[in-house]
Amino acid sequence: MKSVFKISALTVVFTGFHITFVHAQIDLSKYEVGLSGGVLVYQGDLTPSRLGSYKTLKPQLGLHVYRIINPSFSLRFNITRGKLYGNDAKYSSPEWRQQRNFNFTTPLTELSVLGVWNIMASRQPRFAPYVFAGAGLGFVHIKRDWSKLDGTVFGDGSDVAAGLAADIAKKLPRAIPVIPVGAGVRYTINDNFSAIAETNYRLSRTDYLDGFSQAANPKQNDHYLSHSIGIIYSFGKKSKSSVACPKMRY
Repeated sequence: MKSVFKISALTVVFTGFHITFVHAQIDLSKYEVGLSGGVLVYQGDLTPSRLGSYKTLKPQLGLHVYRIINPSFSLRFNITRGKLYGNDAKYSSPEWRQQRNFNFTTPLTELSVLGVWNIMASRQPRFAPYVFAGAGLGFVHIKRDWSKLDGTVFGDGSDVAAGLAADIAKKLPRAIPVIPVGAGVRYTINDNFSAIAETNYRLSRTDYLDGFSQAANPKQNDHYLSHSIGIIYSFGKKSKSSVACPKMRY
């Protein structure tokens, strides 16, 4: 009788283990990781273009960790590393940009958290558009250069010279709060891998991202954006047909 009881108990334990094991194999993970690369685009006082300075693009790399909340919504944690650069001399029109000749550069490390909405999650298309928004902090070390300013055009008494004196006295920020907003498209390659392409625009509340404000355009803040492509790995995505169940040994 005791032997029968032991065998029954072992059968229940093994069956429970077996069910748990199989369930773990088919349960979709709630985490994904991604790696992306692209360009950073400076948008501020040292470019005449409303779209940003595409003549001074710099590379950027990004690492992403996703926490899947449901098929339509995810939280995304980002680390972005790159560089921003702007230069008046890259633009010949209007002519005074060549004469003012300001430039700046800064490394950038950005930490951010985004809410990502998959617009067509219910249809599960291979190409899936998404939008996102969130909050972040950009760490910078701004190096500005006004040494090539044409003093015969912007000499003492000019608005640029007076504004430059005020800018030089201004302590530059080392951390800039940003609001990232953007959109992209995700292409599903297989159960584990997807490719993405996206544009991420960062709104800021500083006019000193490029180190200049009063000597340039104090009425408008500086911003930056990125265009990137990348790859995402989804953990543990396996179809039921591919589940390898453990063999019972007697």
